[in-house]
Amino acid sequence: MKEITAIIRMNQVNETKDALAEIGICGLHAVKVKGRGKMSVDFKLLEEAGVGEELGGLLQDTLSQGGRLIPKRMLTILAHDDQVAKIVDVLLKVNRHGNRGDGKIFVSPLNDAYRIRTGETGDSAI
Repeated sequence: MKEITAIIRMNQVNETKDALAEIGICGLHAVKVKGRGKMSVDFKLLEEAGVGEELGGLLQDTLSQGGRLIPKRMLTILAHDDQVAKIVDVLLKVNRHGNRGDGKIFVSPLNDAYRIRTGETGDSAI
């Protein structure tokens, strides 16, 4: 079992969900997060991507943009080991645009899972 965490642009969530559903992956969690990478942010790219309204006053003050946090979505997907490569491929295909801020994908081992309703554990609980 693996936990796949993807940090993606806010405007890519619906396309990502649809692409995952096409390969049979419907279970995921999406959370609003803010963060930044190690490089400076190109705020014009964000504005062109249609997330200007979500950023609020962020685009107005470009002089102090170095420490600003950028709104993103964090998707968490629990998967069987044999599904990981397929899921990661879809995440890369949908979210790779060749620009800074396209996102990150993390794959971590998942020691156990429990379905509260039935008490199932392990792979059957996913």
